[in-house]
Amino acid sequence: MKIILKRKNQILFAAISGILSTAGMTDANASGAYKEIESAFDHSGFVVGAWANAGVTYNGNEPENNFNGPITFGDRAAEFQVNQLNVYLQRAVATEGSKFDLGGRFDFMYGTDSIFTQAYGVPSFDVNSAAALQRSDWDLSMLGSNSNRFYDIALPQAYLESYVPVGTGLNLKVGHFYTPIGYETVPAPDNFFYTHAYTMQYGEPFTHTGILGNYNVDSNWALMGGLLTGSATGGWDGGWDRQLGNWSGIMGATYTTTDKATSLNIAGTYGDTSETSKATWALYSIVLKHNINEKTHLVLQHDHGFADNTYNYATSTPNSVDAEWYGVNSHLYYDISDKVVAGIRAEWFRDQNGLRVCSPGRIGAATDNQGVSYAAAGQYLSSCAPATYYEFTAGVTWKPKEWLRLRPNVRYDIVGDSHGYSPFVIRGNSFATTPGNNVTDQITFSTDVTVTF
Repeated sequence: MKIILKRKNQILFAAISGILSTAGMTDANASGAYKEIESAFDHSGFVVGAWANAGVTYNGNEPENNFNGPITFGDRAAEFQVNQLNVYLQRAVATEGSKFDLGGRFDFMYGTDSIFTQAYGVPSFDVNSAAALQRSDWDLSMLGSNSNRFYDIALPQAYLESYVPVGTGLNLKVGHFYTPIGYETVPAPDNFFYTHAYTMQYGEPFTHTGILGNYNVDSNWALMGGLLTGSATGGWDGGWDRQLGNWSGIMGATYTTTDKATSLNIAGTYGDTSETSKATWALYSIVLKHNINEKTHLVLQHDHGFADNTYNYATSTPNSVDAEWYGVNSHLYYDISDKVVAGIRAEWFRDQNGLRVCSPGRIGAATDNQGVSYAAAGQYLSSCAPATYYEFTAGVTWKPKEWLRLRPNVRYDIVGDSHGYSPFVIRGNSFATTPGNNVTDQITFSTDVTVTF
């Protein structure tokens, strides 16, 4: 790992040296500046890293609006997407020992995925009363506009981290960080598939703002817990400048067998929805990982979320619906070789009250408190309704080089138990049940490439 990190720094510093030369420095001066920067980083323990991820998707329905229904992270049909250009600065802390250690991390992301990992935990409209809210100013809509509908900036991580030599060692994070809940995550290099499960897209938080602690009790048990703020959705996706009086809890435990072949993680959040509502917002997530043999790996996940006293849009009644969402998804991977892995994912996800899944997801995320979405150039909005979602994905991850990854996959989605509603649009931008406008399923073919630096 240290060798890889060193290589990342060398690549980036070489680029800096080239920029300095282009800016007018002599080669000798540029080289000297480069060596000073590299030396400073080596002594401080800081690492600069980056990755670039881009892909394209074909939708068999060929929708006129080019949205792949409720799919996020690769949500556009027949359009090349630069999903993630992510640069980070990190000083990792010790994981054992008798000395206190201090570090941290800051991530900057640009691309079409940015909107899905911004600090949008204060929604445009209160989930209990539907009153218009002032959203967080941390990283929302920094570039987004009617003329720039898809590319934006996110600052998904900005935290200080410390290792405290207590017992077996306590790790503490303070700031804004990715959620430890669930299996799939936002960074492209950390996922097998290009697309994501409904469970991850709509059933879980992406980030938190607050304090998080991790403690390894022994070689088998690990505990996690903390306090979350800055959110009007129970501690999910919080920012820095709104809802700081609302605090929620996060906790979890992981058991790993001695042979490391099997692990079970149970984690969740619990708290008041917002500063103005004491209604409960909660989630639990269970993730089981098991190595069937050296080449075959299984993941099973179950999530269940709760949001009490939410607004009933069908009857325009505030504080009237106890909403739930829940699902099961499974992943099965087979190592064909050291460079090629095949995998399948199957999922069942129920949005019991139509609170979580809105299609297209980008349109909903970009909607302001005036009811206008720049992702649709102000022309239409996303649609949400109670429904059951099924998806099956199969694909391959090929790593011809350590720094290069390609992920072709095929995905089939179907919606049911929706009383005529469907998020899969063929013609127009209307989500009404007009015959011929919508279908109940879709098949997509996609591939992407990820380069790490």
